Amino acid sequence: MTRTSRSSALAAILAAFALVLGLAPAASAQSVMPISPPGLPQLENAPVPVPPVPGLPVLTYPVIGPERPDAEYGGVSIFPTPDETVGVAQPVMFFFDRPIRDRARAEATLGVRTEPPVSGKFYWISDTEVRWRPHHFWPANSSVTVWAGGKRQQSFRTGDALVAEFDDNTKLITVTRNGQHVRTMKASAGRAGWETYNGIYYTGQRGREVRMNSEAFGLRIEDGGYDSIVNDAVRMSYDGIYIHSAPWSLADQGVRNVSHGCINVSPEDARWYYDNTRNGDPIIVKNGPGRPFGAFDGQGDWNY
Repeated sequence: MTRTSRSSALAAILAAFALVLGLAPAASAQSVMPISPPGLPQLENAPVPVPPVPGLPVLTYPVIGPERPDAEYGGVSIFPTPDETVGVAQPVMFFFDRPIRDRARAEATLGVRTEPPVSGKFYWISDTEVRWRPHHFWPANSSVTVWAGGKRQQSFRTGDALVAEFDDNTKLITVTRNGQHVRTMKASAGRAGWETYNGIYYTGQRGREVRMNSEAFGLRIEDGGYDSIVNDAVRMSYDGIYIHSAPWSLADQGVRNVSHGCINVSPEDARWYYDNTRNGDPIIVKNGPGRPFGAFDGQGDWNY
């Protein structure tokens, strides 16, 4: 199907939904939504049940939402950002403008709709942040709409299922895209005393140049620490584990673990990984001597 014919088909689907509901179709849902007057049903948005079209906003249509309690918060921010494309391990994050006293009530003000449909769960990171994720990784190329108590409504999509797995037995990272092997990278993880945690991570903040200082976690420079700039660094955990370029450990990659917990790869592999990943792509570390990566870290969502 050509892009023109696909766009025409999507427009026809939206028009059909509008005809059934007696409402104009919504192209996307990115703004603060007004609360319906008392006695009238609350309109929320749901993703159109067709695959998302790259380069276009997430297409949505209006639906009647369930009865929801009044929100005790004044404002809320949502991540992923409007119309962002994320990896299949990215949770939905809600940040409230004040501490929440009644968590169940706050959850009842929130809504997550997906296409295709998936089930999931809420879990709290703090009194001001709750998250929602599917029970399993998102399907590739899903569309999602998020509702937050009349304070905010927006949409995002997932892209391909790009999954990286580091096996400490082989010191290799295997990368698949939608189940098909695309790259193998030699790597070096955390050495004795600094073992990389085993578990499921996902990619977050990144930078072409990232300053790393071991004194941030208590290791002084004079005691074998470091203060240096690393290239093509992608964060894996809140406490500072990255996958990044490490030309100084090329001879160790694929052979032994020599880092302070980060995943070291070659400059070529680091550049490829940086360029081919986005927020929320899963990284799995297995068979290492480190402890399990769990709820103690803000990017450990998939380990509990």
